[in-house]
Amino acid sequence: MRHLVLIYLWLAWDPQLVLVFELRDIPSLGLKDIPRLIRSGDRINGQLKYPVHQNHTVFFHSEDSDELYVGGTDFVLKIDVEDSRIVEEFPLKATGKQECQEGPCENVITVIQKFQESLFVCGTNGYRPQCWRLYSQANNQSQEIVESYEGTGISPHIYTQNSLSLTVEGDLYAAAPLDSDGSLLQFRRKGGSKTNVWMYDKWVSEPTFISASWVRREIDPDNEKIYIFFREKNSDSSPEADPWISRVARVCKVDEGGSKRFFQNMWTSFLKARLVCGFPKESLYFNRLQDVFVLHAEDWHETRVYALFTSSWNSTAVCIYSIEEIDNIFHNSTFKGYDKDIPNPRPGTCNKNSKSLPLATVNIVKDHPEMSDWVRSVHHLAPFYVSNNNYTKIAVDRVQAADQHMYNILLLATDSGKIHKVLEAGSKPFIISETQLSNYSAIQSMKLNSKKRKLIVGFSEKISSVDLQRCQDYNNSCEECVLARDPYCAWTKSGCTPTVPDGIQNIMEGQTSVCQTAVKESENMSRTKRGISSPSPVDVAVHTVPLEVPFYLSCPIDSYHAVYIWDHQGHSNPCLQMQSNCLHLIPAMEEVSYGEYKCISKEKDYTKVVKEYRLAKQIIDKLPTVSTKINPTTSRPRNINPWISNPWISKPRTIIPGNNAAAPVPQMVSVMSVAAVAVMFGLFK
Repeated sequence: MRHLVLIYLWLAWDPQLVLVFELRDIPSLGLKDIPRLIRSGDRINGQLKYPVHQNHTVFFHSEDSDELYVGGTDFVLKIDVEDSRIVEEFPLKATGKQECQEGPCENVITVIQKFQESLFVCGTNGYRPQCWRLYSQANNQSQEIVESYEGTGISPHIYTQNSLSLTVEGDLYAAAPLDSDGSLLQFRRKGGSKTNVWMYDKWVSEPTFISASWVRREIDPDNEKIYIFFREKNSDSSPEADPWISRVARVCKVDEGGSKRFFQNMWTSFLKARLVCGFPKESLYFNRLQDVFVLHAEDWHETRVYALFTSSWNSTAVCIYSIEEIDNIFHNSTFKGYDKDIPNPRPGTCNKNSKSLPLATVNIVKDHPEMSDWVRSVHHLAPFYVSNNNYTKIAVDRVQAADQHMYNILLLATDSGKIHKVLEAGSKPFIISETQLSNYSAIQSMKLNSKKRKLIVGFSEKISSVDLQRCQDYNNSCEECVLARDPYCAWTKSGCTPTVPDGIQNIMEGQTSVCQTAVKESENMSRTKRGISSPSPVDVAVHTVPLEVPFYLSCPIDSYHAVYIWDHQGHSNPCLQMQSNCLHLIPAMEEVSYGEYKCISKEKDYTKVVKEYRLAKQIIDKLPTVSTKINPTTSRPRNINPWISNPWISKPRTIIPGNNAAAPVPQMVSVMSVAAVAVMFGLFK
């Protein structure tokens, strides 16, 4: 929701702009498809800024280590994530600068992988891709660069060109253009103990490779496959067809290519299928794959693929796929464009002796690698999540909650520097929170450390480490901890803390009745021992205000899933949302305007008073507004001095409400000013 309302209040002596209300892109209260909680980046502890802004960065991070390797322009950094400090810097400037004729002689790092007991690093190297090995030194555990290799086919010539890489049991797989113009882009096995293998150039059309993942099978390692996710140009040129189509392909780990006579050094197991995400009944599809996260399981059948798609109508969707179902398509579907008998062994079958495969089998792979059947998501009729946010990256964590059940948390990065934390609760998403990490740059890189519950996020100017267990954000009461539905957290006698087995939580429904149920089940324990206490009474803020003066009241928004109202003498008024505040505007104070006001929030089965005010009439003309807080049990406000000079009369000013604001509009205003406030009030209602 975006609004900009400027109210000009004409003072008796001089026209001044004294009241500015601005509502930015802020969720509307009470909706469930928006983040429940919004956090600003200034509450993120772990940050490290680059000396110079980076156009491109790449991360390498192993979960069993505190070290993060960051590749930028002309360098690789070794960073201690826990302390947010640089441990080592490795300069990697472009070699052979005298030969740089096509553009800047810079070396933008595009690949960092663990490969054959070393860190394997590749970069653009002034349009002449090059790779290096970083070896650990035995004595002090620092590292040094001791070897370099030609990097064409592993790193792109320009960092904006498409590329990907991964290592599998000491073998390096990569996709990068062979030519500097970005052409001849293929997925290849480029190094290691096995034969170098590449693709037949007619298998894909103008591909953009998104991700590749090795899925292990402990009891059947020779049947393990590498799955490749990409989008390519759609062969359907009709006007209503999307120009791009998303795919999943796979090759066998043991594939050594064809015989010397036919298909030598080419994949004999390459097959591809269409990846479908959308609303099939309406024939409405998200065809542009943007990012993929594979959530591996001990049993490979349970492995899930979380895919992020965009569309031609500027919406984003997340679809979830089963690796088992993908594998079934490749094993059982017919081959598109082929209607004869399928030879034995079936094309695409993993064979350690791939060079001896029959010509009939390899020919079908060569000429008809696409499956007739489409790969559909586990939810079939619709994507798991659809949003108008422009998401660019996805990661997924698996968390054991206090109820001992496992829950999946999606971490979605927007193009405006935000992270959305989304609970996968059955077939419905629940958006736990939004964290604004940067106000002006998109997220370049993102790595999840599931063991330490950290999300490491890279921008052009900095690296941020996001704690996924920020339970203090819901620490006001048991009810608020439960309403968060955050499986990382549970309510205990210490408050809302990282999940422990005996903690109080209700992930699937977020029903706060579990807080009181837990008390009743522990008859021998007091509420204090059980860690559940009633919310503290809200202090009453008292203001004395003259008649006919415009006035507003404000209370902070704790949850964007709650509905807020203002209660005054038994009458309810809607909340006017302004940024992170809930306002009540009074165009001009009247006799009926005085008394008690309560800002009340209601979310599911939980209702609470967020803020309480008492407005008293100012008896003497032109006296100041005096504010104080009293305890609900106190009958009179304290320390009110009616003889202080009134600053609202002496000087017009701009009023921008804060979290706990309550203030009058300047007292000496013409009839036009009161009318303007009334118009503003009408606009917002």
